[in-house]
Order: sequence, then structure tokens, then C-alpha cells
Amino acid sequence: MATSVRRTTLTLPTAPLGPGNPLPALRPRAEVHRVDEATRATLPAGMARQMAYEPLRSVLPVRLRDGYGRDRAPAALDAIVIENDRLRATVLPGLGGRVHSLHHKPTGRELLYRNPVLQPADFALNGAWFSGGIEWNIGATGHTTLSCAPVHAARVPAPDEADGGAMVRLWEWERLRDLPFQVDLWLPADSAFLYAGVRIRNPHHHPAPVYWWSNIAVPEDERTRVLAPADEAWHFGYTRTLRRVPVPEWDGADRTYPLRGAHPADYFYELPDGARRWIASLDAEGSGLVQTSTDLLRGRKLFLWGAGPGGRRWQQWLTEPGTGGYAEIQAGLARTQLEHLPLEAGEEFAWLEAYGPLSADPAAVHGADWAAARHEAESRLEAALPRAAVDAAYAAWRPCADAEPGESLATGSGWGALEMERGGYELPGTPFDPATLGEEQEPWRRLLRTGALPGWEPGRSPADPGASLVAPVWRDLLEAAPSTAAAEYHLGVAQWHAGDRAQAERSWERSLRCAETPWALRCLAVADTASGHPARAAERLLRAVRLILAMGSEPDPAPVLEAAGAPGAPVAVSLAAPPVAVDPCAMEAAEAALGREAIVTLLAADRADDARTVLDALRPGIHERGRFRLLRAQVLLAQGDALAARAVFDDGFEVCDLREGDEALSDTWYAIAERLAAGPGEPVTEEARARARAEHPLPERYEFRMRPA
Repeated sequence: MATSVRRTTLTLPTAPLGPGNPLPALRPRAEVHRVDEATRATLPAGMARQMAYEPLRSVLPVRLRDGYGRDRAPAALDAIVIENDRLRATVLPGLGGRVHSLHHKPTGRELLYRNPVLQPADFALNGAWFSGGIEWNIGATGHTTLSCAPVHAARVPAPDEADGGAMVRLWEWERLRDLPFQVDLWLPADSAFLYAGVRIRNPHHHPAPVYWWSNIAVPEDERTRVLAPADEAWHFGYTRTLRRVPVPEWDGADRTYPLRGAHPADYFYELPDGARRWIASLDAEGSGLVQTSTDLLRGRKLFLWGAGPGGRRWQQWLTEPGTGGYAEIQAGLARTQLEHLPLEAGEEFAWLEAYGPLSADPAAVHGADWAAARHEAESRLEAALPRAAVDAAYAAWRPCADAEPGESLATGSGWGALEMERGGYELPGTPFDPATLGEEQEPWRRLLRTGALPGWEPGRSPADPGASLVAPVWRDLLEAAPSTAAAEYHLGVAQWHAGDRAQAERSWERSLRCAETPWALRCLAVADTASGHPARAAERLLRAVRLILAMGSEPDPAPVLEAAGAPGAPVAVSLAAPPVAVDPCAMEAAEAALGREAIVTLLAADRADDARTVLDALRPGIHERGRFRLLRAQVLLAQGDALAARAVFDDGFEVCDLREGDEALSDTWYAIAERLAAGPGEPVTEEARARARAEHPLPERYEFRMRPA
């Protein structure tokens, strides 16, 4: 059959993403993939230099996505199918352009790990992420902020247009680094390999840091083996250590089998110069998926969850219990995912990837001779798809990369169109249509055209302050704009992102003089915490929560926090008059976000009673969420009621937005157990700690630790 491209829908049990978090991400998020300066000093110079190059300060201007839950219901997802007589690829343009499925038709085999559900979890740089398929990771170390965001998609003539070929172009404006990128997917006639032509462009007049890793989820079992052309790898564990280790055996086990490790870990393979770039995951019969590329995409990696309880719990958390697990094989621009590469002004990175089935002799693949296993896999790859054929496909694709898209298949965000209007860039092949500009971009478009940012309604604080832009060009425009509560608030966010904290605080103070809003108060509270003033931060957040609760009161007045008195004094509660109507979804998101930060800040300031008052004042739908159940246990423990704190855990809860590497569940559980073992008012001794761990083992449902306990 001729290659076809069509739109369809895919129905999956889905947990809705929910509203975005209205608070700008001023703090860097907890990121486990980092090493300290002492470790960097032991690494090769080029690797160390790229690890130190432009690390991410925050995820601004992107907003956090943490409003999802775990209640799944069938939902129809837009999908694009690319198909010939050998393969059928299913792409989800509304979810970062993820390749959800790669089905090999002659064998009826699914080559990828295809997640049977869509369950967000806090693994992306900005929160919501889901497992499975092939993910295009761009921006900075971690899963892309586009994991659960739409991208543009259109039909474009493929290099084999004479055979009726068509390809699907995916493209977007990556906002962390302000870089446009594209992924062109096509199936040549009669090919068993899906091609992906990738291009990242720097349209600016200055170098830009670039990160790219193609993340491929593959099925995992006891006999799955991952092969790559390497005898060494860089091992990175969740103890944040990076070390060179031999391949395949290290520390008493063959680490090319994902289930032979106890804990989640990364293995970045050290591919020799000149070696073909490839990685494969093969099962007991020697069959599975292989990925190869042109030479620019030098890095290859295995991520495994391991056989320990933490990794197994995460596997269950990300999908349906009872379904098979997965590992990840990946390909990137650098040797490790801890590095960023400079892309010079006006330049681009471009390469070609290929994904397809591979069958090899299982005796060789699983034999004790690693060199023979590698040779068997690579020779079978060369027979199925010669290295020269990949280079030729890349050469044929390059002239097509600038081809203007035809039929639109999906629409992404309007941020690229805004940047095109501001910068006037020429980006053939990836148009950002002004028709995609929407409500989020409109205030910034007006700033661009009139020099003034639209103000908030007089006398009212918005339920959502809107997204902030932080690039230097937007900061310059804000500095020249008339002073309003909105303009000064957004200017402060941009200044904070640039590292000018003193100016940011002055801007937020001017915003408060224009109008008192919870948004400027919260930003100043973050600044107070950063400068070592926890008591002042607590006061500001209490005031911010009071304002947001007053905004969200129903006509039947709800309890609202009064401004706090002296630090440590109880927080009074009063009734607020019903305000004007506000968006209930935005209000709930704001109340949850501010309430959570206030409780955490109050606990840090040793004001557990005030934290309890804030928690109790939140609407029931919020304080019954798992995250707030955990906060309740922490508040009760801080108040000295360890038995009540333990009862919260015994009742059971799920923290839907538990962050990768977060040990808050186990830490809180053992803190409660230690207090119970020590007895009321008694110090926690080493004996009490040992007794707590012996008598109160962490229940399996709360076991998410990704490193040795």
C-alpha cells in the first residue's frame, strides 16, 4: 500500500490535566539530574564545561501544570496515523507530538511500550508528564514542558514524493530557550522504519543553549536486553553521583538487563568516535526495537526502574496495575542528559533518526560474549537499514525541511506567532500563523503594539494574573510601560528571572501600591524566604491567602483568614462579604496554590497552629486532596499530635503530583514513627529511630524512593 496520513481519534482512560498553576515558578524546581562542582571536576573537560553551561534557573516563562488527579475516564484524543504496508505509527499532536504506538504489521507486534492509560505525573520540567511511546525532549535537562501541550502539525511532501509520499511535520516554539524546532515523520514506501528528521534553529543574534533527547519507552521483562556499541557507560543514580562504569557487567550484575538493577538509574553509553549511532531493546527471542541516527545525535542511554520496591511502585503509579513495565532507551545531542550545547546565532542543529523492528539470533544476543552480542545486533541492523541509507535519507530530507506545510492537522500554541510578530523572523517550513494568537498572548501583543500592558480591573484582583514573559526584550518593554499593578507585577517576575532581585522586589512593592493583590504579596514572600526572612514571608502569604479566600467566597459567606498579628499569634477567622463572580476553576487553582505555599512557609517558621488554620479554611475539595492530606499529617506532627498524624496515613491517601525523587512521604512517615517510638516530650534518640524503622516499616503504597533507603 502507498503511505497514508490520516487524522483519527484515540480513546484512552484519561485523568484530565486540570487548570494550570497561576503562580509564576520563581524558584527552581526540585531537579534530581544534577551533580556538584566536586563531581564535575573529575569529569572530562568537555563534558564538565557543557554541564556548567547555562543551567536552567527556573521554568519561566512556562507555567506549572499540577492540577491533575487520578480519576480516569475514557476520553477521545486527537491522533494522526502514518501507515504503509509494514508499519503504522500513531502520533498525539495534542500531547507534545508523542508517538504513542509503532505497530509492526507483518508480525502484529507493538514495538514501543504503549501505555494503556493517560495518567499525568510530576516528571516534566513543569509538572505534568505521562509515560510511553516516543517523546521529543527539548529545552533543558528533564522531560520537556511540552509533554502535555499541543504542537502544530501539518501534511508536507516527503522526500519520496514521486511515490506519493507524505510526511507529518510537528513544530512549536520552545519557550524555555526561545527556539523553534520541527520533527518531520515519514514512512518511505515499503519501509519497515519510521524516519524522523529533526531541526532546531536559533533565529537570535546570540548563542542559545540546546538540549535534545529522544525518549523511547520499550517493554520490559526479565529477558529484555538493551544493546549499544559501547564498552563503558556513565552511571547516574538518584544519589546524584556520576561515574564511569564498564558495560555490560558492573557491581556484580549485567546492567544491560533492566530488571537486574535494584534502583532506578541512568546509563549513558560512551560510544567510540566513528561508531554507528544506534541502540536496541531485544527480548528473549532476540526481537524488538532498534533506533539509529546520523552522527550528530551522539548520545545513547538506558534508563531502568530496577527491581526494587520504589521502582516497581512508580511503574504501577504511571499506568494500570497489573500491566507490564517498561524501560527507556534514549538518544541525545550530548553524551549525558546533564549537558547543554551552544547553538550559535543564526545556526541550526539537524539530524535524522530511524525507528524499526530488529530480529537477531537470541543465542548471540543473550550470550556471555558482549562483543559478539553487539556485533550480532549491529550486523542485523546493517542488513535491515544500512548506515549509508540513513545518511542518504538525511541528505534527501534536508531540501524538504523548508517546504511550506500543506493541510493543517493540528494547532499548537500562539506563543510562536507572538515571537514572530515581535522579532520578524524568517523561518521557512515552520509558519506560526497570527490566527493562533489567543487570550494568553493578547496582553503582550497590546504591549508590543501600544507600549502599555493592559491593567487589571480597578478595585479587583484577578483570579489569575496571567502568564509572565521574561526574555530581555519583553523586560525592556515592561520597563518602558506605564506603571500599573499588572505591569509592575510582570516586570518584577522578569527581573527576578534575570537575577536582579532587588529591582524585582521594588517592582512588586510598586504593584502593591497600585493595588493590593495576592500575586505581588506572594512574590514578595518568595523573596523574603530567599533572603532569610521566614517570618515576614509567612505574614505576606497569610495576607495573600486572606485575599484569595475573600475573592472565592460564595453568597453564603465562607470563613476567611484575617491578617495575622504578631508572629506566632493565632490567625483569626472572619466572614467575608460575597465578592463579584469569578471563574471557579481559576479560583480553586489559586486557592490551592497559595494555600499550599502558605502552609509550607508557616511550618518552616514554626507556626504550626497558623498552618492548621489556613488548611482548615480551604474549601473541602482542596484539603481532601492527597497533597493536602500529607500537609495535614505534617501540621499535626508539628503540633505534637503524632497519633493523629499517623491516622492520616492509616486512612490512606495519594499525592497525585508527587515529584520524581521526592521523599516527602517516606520522610514524614518515619518522622511520625520516630516521635511515637520516643514518646511524648522525649528526645528522638538513635535507639528510637532504630525501633521506629523496625516496628513501623513504610507501607508499600507510600514507597516511592528511587535510591537506597
